[in-house]
Amino acid sequence: VLPILATAPLLVAVAYFDLRYMRIPNAISLLAVALFAAFALILPPDDLMQRLAAAGVVLGIGFLAFALGLFGGGDVKILASLVLFVPISGLNDFAMLLAWGLAIGIALVLALRKLPANWREGWVGLADQRGIPMGVSIAMAGLAYPILGSF
Repeated sequence: VLPILATAPLLVAVAYFDLRYMRIPNAISLLAVALFAAFALILPPDDLMQRLAAAGVVLGIGFLAFALGLFGGGDVKILASLVLFVPISGLNDFAMLLAWGLAIGIALVLALRKLPANWREGWVGLADQRGIPMGVSIAMAGLAYPILGSF
C-alpha cells in the first residue's frame, strides 16, 4: 500500500493539469516511474516482472486507443505508470475502481461544464467541449485503490 500512497501528490497533479490544461506533463509520468523504480528494490522478482508486463500491456493497448483518438497520450502514459504500483492480485479491483472513476469523472466534468463561463475561465478541461480530461478519473482510481482496493 505504501508505494501507491506515495503517488498521491502526483495523482493530484495529474487531475489538476488535465482539468486546467487538458494536458498531463510527461514529467509526472517520469516521476511516477522513478518512484516505482525506488520501490522495485523491495519487490519479489516475479511480482516485479508481472507488474512490468501488465504496464506494458496497458501501454500498448493505450497507444492503440490514442491512435484511434479515444485517449490522450498523457492519459495513456500515466495509467501505464500507475499500473506499476498495483499488485497483480489487485488489478481486477483497480480496473473496477477505474471504471467507477471514469463514470464519476465524466459526470463531474459534464456537471462543472454547466457552470457560468466566467467560473470556468482558464480551465481548458471544463471549457473544451471536444473531450473529457480522463486524468481526473485515473487520479480518482489511484487515490481510491489503497482504501477500496480490498473491498
